[in-house]
Amino acid sequence: MDAVRLIRVGRHALAQSQEPLDILTEAWQAQALTQAIGGMLAMKGPPELRGEAQGLCEAGGRGCGTIDWSSLCASGVSVPGLSAARPPELRPRAAQLGEVVDPRGALVGLGGLLGEVGIALVAVACAADEEGFYWQTIEAIDAADESNDRVRGLLRRLTVWEHGRLQGAADSAGSS
Repeated sequence: MDAVRLIRVGRHALAQSQEPLDILTEAWQAQALTQAIGGMLAMKGPPELRGEAQGLCEAGGRGCGTIDWSSLCASGVSVPGLSAARPPELRPRAAQLGEVVDPRGALVGLGGLLGEVGIALVAVACAADEEGFYWQTIEAIDAADESNDRVRGLLRRLTVWEHGRLQGAADSAGSS
């Protein structure tokens, strides 16, 4: 499945999330997608962008690790739907990623998704009753912010790269 389509699915799922656990799960999903898109661009994207894309992949990977589900279950945090008997379903939607057809569109959409994740997590943190849960939510907010910073950096590099290609093509056409 294309990255832009997966991002749309993630945004819809986040918009439908009402419970703190569902929002945390969607934050995790967004970070997994960030990791996958960054990894794919690092392998198959323009060579000039591969270093930044690898950084995006790494940021997404760190973001996936910010939520410690087992400690939340063990601590008895009062989160609807969260219990040791029913840990969250964590199958990454990002496993369906087949290609990044439109890198710019994917990065713009991913930036939007990560921004929405951050806003939703702020609401979860504000409503948190348990300190451990609060701090895990804050770490997830920081991870989403770091990933979004990487997306913006990659978009800047992409703009410079595209401008250079257009300028090179114009120079070649002018000298013919």
